[in-house]
Amino acid sequence: MSTARQGPLLLGVRHHGPGSARAVRSALDAARPAAVLIEGPPEGDALLELAADPGMRPPVALLAHAADDPGRAAFWPLADFSPEWVAIRWAQEAGVPVRFMDLPAAHSLAAAGEPDADHAEPDAVRLDPLAVLAETAGYDDPERWWEDVVEHRGSGGAGEEALGAFEALGEAMGALRETYGDGGHRRDLVREAYMRQRMRAARREFGDGYAVVCGAWHVPALRAKTTVAADKALLTGLAKVKVETTWVPWTHRRLARAGGYGAGITSPGWYAHLFSARDRPVERWLTKVAGLLREEDRQVSSAHVIEAVRLAETLAAMRGRPLPGLTETLEAVRAVMCDGSDVPLTLIEDRLVVGDVLGEVPDAAPVVPLQRDLTRQQRSLRLKAEAQERELELDLRKDTDAAKSLLLHRLRLLGIGWGTPAASRSSTGTFRETWRLRWEPELSVRVAEAGIWGTTVLAAATAKAEADAAGAEELGEVTALAERCLLAGLSEALPAVLRALADRAALDTDVARLAKALPALARSLRYGDVRGTDATALGAVAAGLAERICVALPPACAAGLDGDAAAELRGHVDGVHTAVGLLADTGDGLRERWSAVLRTLAARDTVPGVIRGRAARLLLDDGRLEAEETARLMGLALSPAASPADAAGWIEGFAGGSSGGGTLLVHDDRLLGLIDSWLVGVPERAFTDVLPLLRRTFGAYEPGVKRTLGELVRRGPAASAGAARATGSAPEGFAPDLDPLRADAVTELVRILLASPDGVAAA
Repeated sequence: MSTARQGPLLLGVRHHGPGSARAVRSALDAARPAAVLIEGPPEGDALLELAADPGMRPPVALLAHAADDPGRAAFWPLADFSPEWVAIRWAQEAGVPVRFMDLPAAHSLAAAGEPDADHAEPDAVRLDPLAVLAETAGYDDPERWWEDVVEHRGSGGAGEEALGAFEALGEAMGALRETYGDGGHRRDLVREAYMRQRMRAARREFGDGYAVVCGAWHVPALRAKTTVAADKALLTGLAKVKVETTWVPWTHRRLARAGGYGAGITSPGWYAHLFSARDRPVERWLTKVAGLLREEDRQVSSAHVIEAVRLAETLAAMRGRPLPGLTETLEAVRAVMCDGSDVPLTLIEDRLVVGDVLGEVPDAAPVVPLQRDLTRQQRSLRLKAEAQERELELDLRKDTDAAKSLLLHRLRLLGIGWGTPAASRSSTGTFRETWRLRWEPELSVRVAEAGIWGTTVLAAATAKAEADAAGAEELGEVTALAERCLLAGLSEALPAVLRALADRAALDTDVARLAKALPALARSLRYGDVRGTDATALGAVAAGLAERICVALPPACAAGLDGDAAAELRGHVDGVHTAVGLLADTGDGLRERWSAVLRTLAARDTVPGVIRGRAARLLLDDGRLEAEETARLMGLALSPAASPADAAGWIEGFAGGSSGGGTLLVHDDRLLGLIDSWLVGVPERAFTDVLPLLRRTFGAYEPGVKRTLGELVRRGPAASAGAARATGSAPEGFAPDLDPLRADAVTELVRILLASPDGVAAA
């Protein structure tokens, strides 16, 4: 090191700054220190050697979590362009010791469970040093100021030039610390006391021939003359927990401030480009942009790139900037490549300015056994963890796809949300599944948390399901858990879940909770058939629930329900009806008993109109209610004796929502005529009250259905259709008799649809 320098080499950096990273390498090459201290938790010292492993690909993060509470965790992310990472790799290549020097994670994680010690006093300001320096220099954007004075320094300058830049930045931070003190970051005083202790230990071992790489804000405090006793006093009495550390993959997206990372940057993808592009960074960047736009089928030529480069350089010159920054390049892209539109810029900012780069960690990194098993299964199933969201279509008839489904469902049960189920766009068959996959760094913490349940994904998910069943308080929780166990293939957990299910079903007397629980059981039985899982043990429980619902539902629907309660029960009636359709194959007469319940609900005038109307509609759809009887029930519901609100509720239950009520009214002129006659006879005051309900009912119809209904009402559907029946002629627009040739024309198409796999599954 230079003999003119007194004390160690302090390199104050901006975390994840490519200009700082290049300057750090230049300064270390010039100074050749005997050791390097890095801002980070000392518990990570044992893991530093893995940074040289060929399997380590930044961005990565050092993860520390409390051994007895993995959810209490902290990350120290590092990218290729992070000065700390550059310093680590320089030390390893130079063969000199490298160590972390920040406050141990054992203390910081213990403090995380206490009131935030880093908060300033209510009237204090939490200082942003870069913002203050930028404002002092006449800039209104700290990012733009930092780009101009640091990031656009090219390769980082010669060694002495880089050292001079660090000295100048340290002096600037010293002036800020003199003016603002701790800047509202009170916890930094404790951290800096510990850093000084680590520096004293390094001085005893290496003399002053070592270097420190830390946030520039800390440099003045590390230069300050303090006593050992004063630093010990700040560190006395700190809480402490046992911690475990490892390396985990990180992403550029999580380096961004928008991801909630306190030391984040706004454009990690742009910074990664600046660090990797040794020459002509603007030209190379705009070439990347053009490639992305071409992938999205936009017409972008080489001439566009050339013109965008010229425009960006012109804008930079007009603004007095040494080189075009991100602002200038994006403005040039908008004007030249996007025809002035901001829409393509959203894609560019997401995919290039931020980016979805996901790092990799070598197998030698310590992990909990559950993570090791998960990694093994990911490789076996070729299910790669990726930062960019992607859609995965699974065919459960294929062994590999079925295994992927089981893994994803087991992880969801463990609270590891790598995959989210989505609606399939290609098929409605029950043998299809669609997932949206995206790996977030925080999932590594979820895996560590789930490690308390077992050493493999299967064992952990089984133990978690058994524990959830024992701790469930409501019947619906257990039925949902039973469904999830079947989806995840957890046959060993089912006995415990079924015991809990039977116990709670026997004690629960609330028909609403029983009705809410039944659909999940019915789906479980169906999924058991599709996946080859033995779910017959659920049959007895499901049948028992259905019987109790059939007995208890009519009295519950006639107990003076208000509007909200009636609407809730109407939804339960729909759910039970669907479940009975799935359970009806048992051959025990359940469908007939349920139909009898619906008849009771439809005919009993003490039942709220919305439930009576829904029951009548379900019976009609099942072919268990004749058209004449349907018209009679509607006539009673819409008679002058019925209150307008109850009648409107009946209409909503019968014809509302997406149940095809509009199509039914189009083809049944009697029902439409009854509704039309009732509607024109509603008193003016009552009409105002029922209008929102009617609007909700008919507003859900498709535009074509609404137009047809309007035309029928205008022409008088009841009269015209009644006359047609009396004379034997057809309504206007229809032939008097069926045309066999036209009817037969669709049979071939129907045969093709029924012969397709999706058609068979849907049927």
